[in-house]
Amino acid sequence: MEENIVKKVCKELGLTYRELAEKTGYKLDTINKAASTGKVSEPLQKAIELLIELENTKKELQNYEELKRALKKALE
Repeated sequence: MEENIVKKVCKELGLTYRELAEKTGYKLDTINKAASTGKVSEPLQKAIELLIELENTKKELQNYEELKRALKKALE
């Protein structure tokens, strides 16, 4: 059985269902229903996948910024 993406993404990103609803633009009722039934519409699936991609991109950007600061300090 496939893992429930709503529960999985909330756990991985440390989000509540309410926060996931806010970030994806879906109503809390929709997120709660998807979490409890495991039935996720294709648009919600895509929204969650885009949120994961956005969060991963933010982390990568943060890593590049840290590297940039370290290089700048090393070159001073």
